[in-house]
Amino acid sequence: MGAMNTPNFSGRKWFPGTTGGPFHVLIQLAQRIESLPWPVFAVLLLVIAVIPSRGSWTRAAILLGFFLADWALIAALPASKKSFGPAKPPALLMALLRLPFAYLPSPWFFFSQAAGTLLAIYAYWIEPHHIGLSRQVLLSPKLPPGPPFTILHLADLHLERMTGREAELQRMIRDLKPDLILFSGDFLNLSFTLDPAAWADVRALIGEWTAPLGVFAVPGSPPVDPPEVLPHLFEGFPNIRCLHGEKITLRHNGREFDLIGMECTHKPSADGLKLRSILGNSPLIRFTILLYHTPDLAPEASAAGADLMLSGHTHGGQVRIPGLGAIYASSLYGKRFEAGRYLVDRMILYVSRGIGMEGMGAPRVRFLCPPEITLWEIGGTE
Repeated sequence: MGAMNTPNFSGRKWFPGTTGGPFHVLIQLAQRIESLPWPVFAVLLLVIAVIPSRGSWTRAAILLGFFLADWALIAALPASKKSFGPAKPPALLMALLRLPFAYLPSPWFFFSQAAGTLLAIYAYWIEPHHIGLSRQVLLSPKLPPGPPFTILHLADLHLERMTGREAELQRMIRDLKPDLILFSGDFLNLSFTLDPAAWADVRALIGEWTAPLGVFAVPGSPPVDPPEVLPHLFEGFPNIRCLHGEKITLRHNGREFDLIGMECTHKPSADGLKLRSILGNSPLIRFTILLYHTPDLAPEASAAGADLMLSGHTHGGQVRIPGLGAIYASSLYGKRFEAGRYLVDRMILYVSRGIGMEGMGAPRVRFLCPPEITLWEIGGTE
């Protein structure tokens, strides 16, 4: 991506990642669906199954069986310590997604519904629980030549309870031995922000993170990492530092570079002004990394002279369609910065798919969008 204009979002009434927006309203509605008594919900599924059955109770019974199987396999996730979300909202969503295929003639009707079950098993039970490693290289004229240093970028932990995914994450960090670890926010899951057990699990996880140049983090979205909770997560840990609008200089083999960490309000106009105040008006001589939760500050960061911006927040959409990409990306720019590496003027932006998943009534699902951590090799040029 080349040069781009910086839109003015100051007049917006809501921002992705804050309360009150359409997505937040939707997952709140899902919470209400979860509160339905199970017999009422079962009758609702039966009504949906009857709609496309064209008077055939056999077809309705088969379709209801698939609906109930979806409900059961999602409800079994917490007991299996895979994920800990509600079962009824995603089961209802899957029932609605199955409806168009319920009009197919036999045997395609049955085959399509069976394929839906296999996809559900993969999207709920398999893909979200295997972390991928993405490798990136960046060479900058602001750095002298020499052996590169490595940065491990982590994003969107969204921890509910300690699971096999988090154990795998710890193994990967130990094996990679990065020079620097950077976390771009969202430690907690929205469903567990005030849960002391979730706090304890986060502390058990981040308490093990170490790197020669340090471990640095920034807060995520305010509803996910509440300002009154975040200090409890870091209390007593000398190994990790949460940055709140700070610039620090790090050194590796005689080379200096700057790291800026900012909390995220999801309002680029306000956060852009804060970034400018941190950087000042002088040209940035040293290689500069911005650690910030959402990619929505990328145009402002590029204009301010940052060289590399590490973000997350979008989760890559969690569900991606071949040829289309993310169905939805929680960004002011829509799908423009949904996941991966972008060139914004002269700045590199990387948007991680993250490790965890959305909370409250949102499905704990990933499809063609596995969790990731990213290892950067940063070097200089002649």
